[in-house]
Amino acid sequence: MTKSKFNRRQMIQRSAVGAMAVSAWQANIASQAATMRSQKTSCILLWMGGGPSHLDTWDPKPASANSGEAGSTQTAVTGVHISDRLPETAKVMQDICLLRAMHGPEGSHPRATYWAQTGYLPSASIKHPTIGAHVSHHIANLDTDLPAFIRIGGNRNLIGAGLLGVEHAPFSISNPNQPPANTLIQTTENRFSRRMGLLGKLEEDSMRQGAEHWTRANRKIYDKAAQMITSPLMEAFDFEQESVANRESYGTSDFAAGCLMARRLVESGVTFVEVSSNNWDTHFDNYERTTTLCGEVDRPYARLLADLKERGLLETTLVIWMGEFGRTPRINGRGGRDHYPRAYSLALAGCGVSGGQVIGATDSGGEDIVDRKTSVPDLLTTIYDKLGIDAFHENMSSIGRPIRVVENGSLIDDV
Repeated sequence: MTKSKFNRRQMIQRSAVGAMAVSAWQANIASQAATMRSQKTSCILLWMGGGPSHLDTWDPKPASANSGEAGSTQTAVTGVHISDRLPETAKVMQDICLLRAMHGPEGSHPRATYWAQTGYLPSASIKHPTIGAHVSHHIANLDTDLPAFIRIGGNRNLIGAGLLGVEHAPFSISNPNQPPANTLIQTTENRFSRRMGLLGKLEEDSMRQGAEHWTRANRKIYDKAAQMITSPLMEAFDFEQESVANRESYGTSDFAAGCLMARRLVESGVTFVEVSSNNWDTHFDNYERTTTLCGEVDRPYARLLADLKERGLLETTLVIWMGEFGRTPRINGRGGRDHYPRAYSLALAGCGVSGGQVIGATDSGGEDIVDRKTSVPDLLTTIYDKLGIDAFHENMSSIGRPIRVVENGSLIDDV
């Protein structure tokens, strides 16, 4: 067995012992969640929008005709090779666990993104929460000044808190090189406070006219925003507080700035940060475009892991590098690679992840999985387990239907 099965219904059906095992596991996870919250456990998701090619990143096949011009390089871990266009990442491979046998059911960007970040296919009646919303809901301290879930970088990912409500929705920052928009008070703090009080009185009429739900939701957003922009923790968004040497060590791209901001936010108590790298949808000129993209993410990713480790934060911060699917091993007539959910790779590091290893494998051409096939529900179950979150936990939808955090997922052994 390469995976530990945790399908609760099957276990209960098999025996009372199975039911007791699940109950004990859930009790342990609940205890872990409290510990994770007290330890300020956090998660950084590095989202590769568009779907990166595994042959051009984590699973090179230089001996195969499918590789084209793509080569490989030896990493700091003997016997583990990754793309030769990720030289800085190769140096920190001892902290990274590669999953090379991911697969999914969807080849459409919106549906695959939804699946990758929720573990569910899109539904007209239910809006499922994304990873960051679940993390916010389970282990964040919502009384802190900064939002628990911050999304950095412009992208098409509109998946939010769903049925968990606005207090777990992402706070979005399009440009990490600038302070968040509209966060400078245009008057004195005393006058600003009085204005917020006046707004509260004006909203009382809405509360009396049957719009309680929407008024309360709106009020939560305004109160949290007011708390944030008047907080000294706003310095987390100010790179001038960072040494020039460390800023330069991350690089100059927007993704580099996003990674540096993610580290600063985690230090300031933010529980979940998502940083986007876009344009991995390489239907044409794949080699040239992935060379540019790898150049943009390689140094910042490696430096983020090293920086977290140097500050003692990597042991409490889970760093996920992933996209919605992979790309075809065979190069098309335009020199590109098309959508390929059948086999792709991703990387995990920190928060108890066993680094310096590869889990799963594809065949010599990168076309089919030949060892330890892994699904998105398996991945999400494992991610939540590392963060002390109960994947069996059920949230109630607006129509009274219980929705589990993850359905049909299994822990991935050895991660």
